[in-house]
Amino acid sequence: MKNIICAVNFLLLWGISYSQNRTINSEKRVISRVDSTYINELALIQEFKVNVSLDSVWNAFTTQKGWESAFVPIAEVNFKINGTIKTNYNKKATINDPTTIVLHVLNYVPKRLITLQAEISSHFPKIMKKDEKDLYNIIYFEEIERTVTKVVSYGIGYKNNPEYNKLMAFFIQGNEMSYQNLISYLETGKPVKH
Repeated sequence: MKNIICAVNFLLLWGISYSQNRTINSEKRVISRVDSTYINELALIQEFKVNVSLDSVWNAFTTQKGWESAFVPIAEVNFKINGTIKTNYNKKATINDPTTIVLHVLNYVPKRLITLQAEISSHFPKIMKKDEKDLYNIIYFEEIERTVTKVVSYGIGYKNNPEYNKLMAFFIQGNEMSYQNLISYLETGKPVKH
């Protein structure tokens, strides 16, 4: 009986250890949550840490090289207050064609914060066109250590209704993939293949 109890304990401890190691190895780098505490509004909050300097992360968000290395195959970046970041996910397209996504740089605090507002084109869901003036992306940057930077993105202005609730899953998946590509590019130095 004593041997059976020892064997069960061993298997139980091994299972817990295996499970914990498996969790650690498959840990998500980008954490997403939807905050619905604001009356009739949703905020999509996504955060991650990347093992590079704040300067490297800031450059990825504010330069054409950064956008094309991490997020999209083609970009045109005019990073300044009232500037634009124009991107396209289609490498055969051109900037300013109908599928171009235009982000307006409303303001920024160097190496600390960027406020963006998308120009809602016909390729976005119709409900977003109606709410275009209310939709913003605020991105915070924080140096945790010399070679560790935390990024927190707030997508705000979404309405708390069934249509936007369905869109959240799409935005979460797409943004997590984009941020994971950014992490990979920054930590390996290898641009993402689009």
